[in-house]
Amino acid sequence: MKKLLLLLLITVVNLSFAQSKLNYEFGNFDFLKDQTEVNVQYKFENPAFQVENYTEAQYLERRKAETLVKRDEAAWQKWIGEWNQHKESVYMNRFINGLNAKSKKIRFGKDLKTKYTLVVETKWIYAGWAGGMLLQPAKLSTLITFVDNENPSQIVTKIQTDKIEGIGVKGDYVMEYGRISAAYEKTGKELAKDITKSIK
Repeated sequence: MKKLLLLLLITVVNLSFAQSKLNYEFGNFDFLKDQTEVNVQYKFENPAFQVENYTEAQYLERRKAETLVKRDEAAWQKWIGEWNQHKESVYMNRFINGLNAKSKKIRFGKDLKTKYTLVVETKWIYAGWAGGMLLQPAKLSTLITFVDNENPSQIVTKIQTDKIEGIGVKGDYVMEYGRISAAYEKTGKELAKDITKSIK
């Protein structure tokens, strides 16, 4: 019953408050019209966290202190292990899953030999929170660029995504890394929807 109510709450929040913002600095998707695959590269290099714009080290230090007050060192080691796994692979995989869920003509993936590469760089993360039946979803801001692999310094299209909320997709919203992974997937979905509209 609690899970059902939580899902209902997520749906209501999604319909009422979720906003996805893709701000196009330059370029379009015309170059993708004859492409069937696009490589994806993921960067997680010194993003800011929370409203206070903490560094990752500062965010983790605060999170560790909170965990040790309530639980123990074993709980912290489990948490930080999950955090690192999500940062190293899960976030990228969820972003790619989101892209492919809404892409009609193009398959996105990592380590593909393609003409173009989509680079998603994490710029800012709000981890959100969950307590009882209440939920504040994670929010994610990224810099997305498409580059020509024959000349990687040449950016074809550049997009800033602003505070995309990680709701409306399946996932574990209890822990921070689960909520953040949902924000990556939602970002991928929103981007793929724009691409599909442009090249249909």
